[in-house]
Amino acid sequence: MHYNHPFDPVVFPNTVLLILGTFPSLESCKRHGYYAHPRNQFWRILSDLFHVPATTELEKTALLNKYRIGLWDIIASCERTDSSDSNLTNCHLNDIPALLQKYPQISHLAFTGKKAARLYQKTYADLHVNCQTLPSPSPAFATMKYNTKKEAYRRCFQHVGIL
Repeated sequence: MHYNHPFDPVVFPNTVLLILGTFPSLESCKRHGYYAHPRNQFWRILSDLFHVPATTELEKTALLNKYRIGLWDIIASCERTDSSDSNLTNCHLNDIPALLQKYPQISHLAFTGKKAARLYQKTYADLHVNCQTLPSPSPAFATMKYNTKKEAYRRCFQHVGIL
């Protein structure tokens, strides 16, 4: 089945780090939010690292704005049969260069998984922006323990200067 990305990017005038996933899970689409699957660890990681709640959409938006983090996905549209990144086919990418031109203060990109990083490198490797690949916060990536994932995010945020 063909899907178009259901959300706009979340970016603020002060955003310096843009976190890019692949494409929202079916559950995130149903819940109308980035990383909205109840077992996805993304918001828990950010909440733990920044010591602020990230339960409601208002709290999540405030956290992102305060700590200068933006969210988007690398894929604009695709075909899929389920939520697994391995089942994303016929992918058309979002216009990352246009977003970076509109928000020139974004100096770092972080990818929530290897597929997002690979797609970016394949198409946008010539862009001059600092990039880092983070572990996927997805419940499907259960081989890495929560604290190990959280430590990778901590190192990224420290490198960017937001933690």
